[in-house]
Amino acid sequence: MPQRNDLTDRPAFLRRLFDRAVEVADPMRALAAHLPPKPEGRVVVVGAGKASARMAEAVEAVWGPCEGLVITRYGYGRPCQGIEIALAAHPVPDQAGADATARMLALLDGLGPDDFVLALISGGASALLCAPSERVTLAEKQAVNAALLASGAPISAMNTLRKHLSRVKGGQLAAAAYPAQMLALMISDVPGDDPAFIGSGPTVGDATTPAEAEAILDRWQISVPGHVRAALAHSGVVPPKDARLAQVSNHIFAAPAQSLEAAAEIARELGVEVRVLGDALEGEARDVAAAQAAMALELAAARRPGDAPVLLLSGGELTVTRRGDGSGGPNAEFALALTLALQGQEGIHAIACDTDGVDGAAEVAGAVVTPQTLVQAVAAGLDAAAALATNDAHRFFEQVGGQVVTGPTLTNVNDFRAILIG
Repeated sequence: MPQRNDLTDRPAFLRRLFDRAVEVADPMRALAAHLPPKPEGRVVVVGAGKASARMAEAVEAVWGPCEGLVITRYGYGRPCQGIEIALAAHPVPDQAGADATARMLALLDGLGPDDFVLALISGGASALLCAPSERVTLAEKQAVNAALLASGAPISAMNTLRKHLSRVKGGQLAAAAYPAQMLALMISDVPGDDPAFIGSGPTVGDATTPAEAEAILDRWQISVPGHVRAALAHSGVVPPKDARLAQVSNHIFAAPAQSLEAAAEIARELGVEVRVLGDALEGEARDVAAAQAAMALELAAARRPGDAPVLLLSGGELTVTRRGDGSGGPNAEFALALTLALQGQEGIHAIACDTDGVDGAAEVAGAVVTPQTLVQAVAAGLDAAAALATNDAHRFFEQVGGQVVTGPTLTNVNDFRAILIG
């Protein structure tokens, strides 16, 4: 998208902010500074996530051809010299992901203390690293994942349950590489940047218990067969102080706060007052939208001639509780709920997108909101309230021309939301 040096085209300005947030989290720009010299001896590169192929590409740009395997989402592959790029499904795992995970575990089997493992972990690894507990089938794991995604459960709860139904999450990938030395480089897509929750923490010990995982089934009404519930008691999740983690170093090199600050810098250079609401917001997308709309309307009502525009920035990971059978995701639903709450208020524009280019399960990053959005909806014969009631935000914004489609961004620092009041 062409860049402007002013605020004349406000949707274009907001898109420029989003593009900048994605750009600074690109592993080809950000990873090299955190990569040590290539160790002597055998080096194995493994990893998973929507950014993992790009991370592998960045590693080989510095180290040259490497032995290894990373798993990324269909469409997110990158050319590598030695590292195998395996493609699999996200957000619900598939057989390709299970097969690739088995090959990865075989690659780590038998490593010694003089060997070195570089693990590349980003958001999406929870689904892409797929090795169900021995008592759980792939189909059952798929059903649990789908139910979690529709439940409205926060990412922390989702990942806790996923860990205890897996043979690779919750420190188990690192345990499989023991006694080799391991460095895990991560891109954070989780509120609070806790490494234990990035991709369900395959290289990080976890203190949660099977009982806590079982409580999540009950709290979010996830129905599973009895043997799946019983499998939780045999969880292989690795405690934080386990000796098998002593050789592991975990390091986050890109995070939501960095991306929000990069966008804020552009806005400040143009005289915009920036208010960062936080990089770790959670909650129902429509509820967060209502709260931020109220804030924006209050700021708009208090404006005086000559006041600088105000930009509200936020990140994190919102959720959607499925109420209908429409096509949508947390960012588009936030944008649609914001549209309804603002009711065409003049001078307020907004963007809400996922930095990985995929909002929910659709190949759509998110949407832009303008004072004309509701007018355009009426002209197109659309009922915005009905679309929200059926979680049909993607189709709504497709019809009004507000969709943001980026294609694979090859990174993932989660949601980006910006509301401009001026």
